Amino acid sequence: MSVAAPSRLTSGLLLAAAGSIAFSGKAIIVKLAYRYGVDAVTLIMYRMLFALPLFLAMTWWATCRARTPVVPLTRRDWLGILGLGVSGYYLASFLDFWGLQYISASLERLILYLNPTLVLVLGWVLYGRRITPRQAGAMALSYAGVLLVFGHELRFDGWSTALGAGLLFASAISYAIYLVYSGEMVKRLGALRLVGWATTVACLLCLLQFVLLRPLSAALVAPEVIWLSVLNAVACTAAPVVMVMMAIERIGSGLTAQTGMVGPMSTILMGVWILGEPFNGWVLAGTVLVLAGVLWVTRQRA
Repeated sequence: MSVAAPSRLTSGLLLAAAGSIAFSGKAIIVKLAYRYGVDAVTLIMYRMLFALPLFLAMTWWATCRARTPVVPLTRRDWLGILGLGVSGYYLASFLDFWGLQYISASLERLILYLNPTLVLVLGWVLYGRRITPRQAGAMALSYAGVLLVFGHELRFDGWSTALGAGLLFASAISYAIYLVYSGEMVKRLGALRLVGWATTVACLLCLLQFVLLRPLSAALVAPEVIWLSVLNAVACTAAPVVMVMMAIERIGSGLTAQTGMVGPMSTILMGVWILGEPFNGWVLAGTVLVLAGVLWVTRQRA
């Protein structure tokens, strides 16, 4: 093994872990912002407003500074980018923000970590891909973990928990659709270029949504909301995308996904430390079940 190989492995693992933790911090920032009386439509508008220049820069870099010739975008490419931007970043993000009004950050992260299992189900429904008994068992394990935490929160918050969990599950399905359909376009356009364009579409849709649904006076929010939105856009939106992509280049998607398992635990710890959310045996048991199931599914897919 060369001298550079261990260094590349270490840097890849650190980037994957940092990207997962940074992305998981989004839920904490959103919950903090809700304390200042802002709603989901306004909050996601500010997040996307501040993230838009970063994603435009990402798109420019992938197009103008690429080391290999760039494939021109066809009409079919633009339609694909529009569809992926709607499902993967606009709809998934808005449903996520909306759902966080009703449930804890810990449960939010556990539901979103069901994505690999949802990709398996969509592959079976859309393409007839077989789900093995071991994969089915792993999926059952993950869903049992989410139901455990969901049932515990439902006892205290009632139907608001059910509504929030439903919105988050819809968000997870929307992002899983993006993952299923993005494969061929990633091969054609490259990951950075596709993500840059798709997220730009999502940013513009979030801005348009605010203009259509809210008066301009709704943009007058507490200064804390502005700073939290800047932090969300930079540290929890654009930076994790770049870090995870750099990790995939170094250690591959399988190991990157497995390293990303630190995400739910980091969200739970930040929720307890920053938000004062409860940490008990129900949350711990549910987290262990979800991570075990997702890890099992990820290994099977690899």
